[in-house]
Amino acid sequence: MKIVKKIAVLALIVLVILQFFGPEKNEGDIADLQPFLTETNPPASVQATLKVACYDCHSSNTRYPWYNNIEPVSYWMANHVKHGKDELNFSEWSTYSWKRKDHKLEEVIEEIEKGHMPIGSYLWTHSDAKLTETQVQEIADWVKNARAIMALGQQKPQ
Repeated sequence: MKIVKKIAVLALIVLVILQFFGPEKNEGDIADLQPFLTETNPPASVQATLKVACYDCHSSNTRYPWYNNIEPVSYWMANHVKHGKDELNFSEWSTYSWKRKDHKLEEVIEEIEKGHMPIGSYLWTHSDAKLTETQVQEIADWVKNARAIMALGQQKPQ
């Protein structure tokens, strides 16, 4: 029993020490989203959905809940955000090539229609991010329109 008590005390000490350290927060400038919004021109309803369901993990603008200040939760969340931004970062839209932008938009439709996005662990604490069928359709329609307009812009005059 003594060994269990010692391990518990050691674990508690480690958790207390961890509270003084944490990963860097993902708090960028909201203006970083402007190139994406300008180029893809989402309607207001889609913009609202993106803000609630996508930007926390796929931009430089994460809304942090209170429990992010508890270690090691913040490391877990930082890992999710890093992975999300590695896949698609709306704040870096202007650095993407046309082909990459088109592919990322295509993936947006695939991921939301399959129900893969937003991920389940995000929905545990952000129930407002759960997409309705109407929201999925609105996003799909907007993405298809944005891809078509972007493709027209890539056609060279003859």
